[in-house]
Amino acid sequence: MPLPKIDLPLNELTLPSNQQKVMYRPFTVKEEKILLVAAEAQDALVEMTAIKQVVNNCLFDKPIEEISMLDLEYIFLKLRATSVSNAAKFNINDPDTGESIPVEFDLDTIEILRDPEHTKEVKVNDDLVLYLKYPNINDFMQIIGMEANDPLVNYVIMVSCLDTLATEDEVHNFSDYDEEEIAAFMDNMSGDVVKKISKFFETMPKLKQELKYTNSNGDEKTFVIEGMRSFFT
Repeated sequence: MPLPKIDLPLNELTLPSNQQKVMYRPFTVKEEKILLVAAEAQDALVEMTAIKQVVNNCLFDKPIEEISMLDLEYIFLKLRATSVSNAAKFNINDPDTGESIPVEFDLDTIEILRDPEHTKEVKVNDDLVLYLKYPNINDFMQIIGMEANDPLVNYVIMVSCLDTLATEDEVHNFSDYDEEEIAAFMDNMSGDVVKKISKFFETMPKLKQELKYTNSNGDEKTFVIEGMRSFFT
């Protein structure tokens, strides 16, 4: 007689980027092992692959490719809080003394930093309006796989976030066009429009947490955590 299967509870959360509700289950021991093995590799691409696999397994009725990195980070932290513990413990290195200092905080207190000037809408000219979208994990993994000094990194980031181009009469979806057509569009873009797109990235909502600690010199310091890789362990 086979062992009975364990029914896992379902939880609901609201995605921070668009306020949509999604359902997820806690990750299992099998999925926790995937994360532990990836953490030991200490490789960003390996970690992202593991996170993608685990979140994809645990999320219901929402393809991971449709989820922004902000939402994915938020889901992953909620998964960790539900499946392991809402207490995140790790060590940070003090820049002045070089010592390793243990810190701990409640994952439920994580903040979503929002800039009131942030917008997805970029006016190209009097006739065209460009709408941007947040990068997903596939976009992020593509960027991680590139060299940091690769001159094409910024271009790849921008192209990955092109959503639609609207005129008064019609809307063009960039997903309907090939690389050459998009490259031609980008080549004709003015520096002013590029600056507006850059501001979109600079002001995107992000997870943030400030931790207070005291080093061995008695100095009170603040350590700022941004993004999910800080919470990976």
